[in-house]
Amino acid sequence: MAEKAETVEKELTDMAKQTWDATSLPDLAGRTAVVTGANSGIGLRAADALARAGAHVVFAVRDPERGRAAAATVSGSTDVRRLDLADLSSVREFADAWQGRPLDLLINNAGVMMVPQQRTADGFEMQFGTNHLGHFALTNLLLPYVTDRVVTLSSGAHRWFGARIRFEDLNWASGYDPNRAYAQSKLANLLFTLELQRRLTEAGSRVRALAAHPGYAATNLQSHAGSAVMRGFMKVGNRIFAQDDRAGALPTLYAATQELPGASYVGPDGLGEMRGAPTLVGRTTAASDAAVARRLWTVSEELTGVSRPLGKTGAGAGSVVAAER
Repeated sequence: MAEKAETVEKELTDMAKQTWDATSLPDLAGRTAVVTGANSGIGLRAADALARAGAHVVFAVRDPERGRAAAATVSGSTDVRRLDLADLSSVREFADAWQGRPLDLLINNAGVMMVPQQRTADGFEMQFGTNHLGHFALTNLLLPYVTDRVVTLSSGAHRWFGARIRFEDLNWASGYDPNRAYAQSKLANLLFTLELQRRLTEAGSRVRALAAHPGYAATNLQSHAGSAVMRGFMKVGNRIFAQDDRAGALPTLYAATQELPGASYVGPDGLGEMRGAPTLVGRTTAASDAAVARRLWTVSEELTGVSRPLGKTGAGAGSVVAAER
């Protein structure tokens, strides 16, 4: 009898988890969210859900025209602003234009995936420069205004064999491999979240840093892979294994709105974390290395010229002191 009751309880718990979707979001009226890359895919679905829940959502996009077209499909309060994460001058312009308005949620969603070897406007390898350094600079420049949390999108790619931070050649000056470069950038996202949370905690800030990954979600991100073979493989995978972009956005929304501890990592609960309801998931030993996270932070400050010392006296984001070199 006890075993049967235990089984029923587990089934009910599983059912409850499966029912968590965008309709489960709390009332977000009066809150403001910035979503990078909100013009398509997971970013658009997350922006739409947040706006429907009452938040004012800022579409931070590289192409404002496409951003306005996407925002027009959303029911709720939106704004569209230009942000090119592959150009640090654009990142600074976006942050400078914020002008003191409180920012409840910063969702670092935008990214590029397995692209041919390219450089950002500042000379960084495109995937590391966009996925990590652009968001690193943006977060630090906006941090004085953040009141609740920063959610950064990582990926199961951080688990790929050989994934590491190549401090000796972060920009892949030699032996470029688009898959390994992508894995490095996604590992960097998790290490950034880990070190940001450490610094926020040390400063006594109420702000939390969290990470999420969408599992295997069918978006247009895969269509930009440099290899035709890889694009073909992903096209087949999208049809057979992937969940849609609405489901792929759920871990982001869960991390952005649920009561979770800082440095939490959210992903799907299904087999291989490819699909399913959002839940807390694990990460590799490499993604939990505090020493590497601190080193990456220091290097990122040097590369971007953006530093964010955190004061130890305040209890909120107001204790953050800005400094640009």
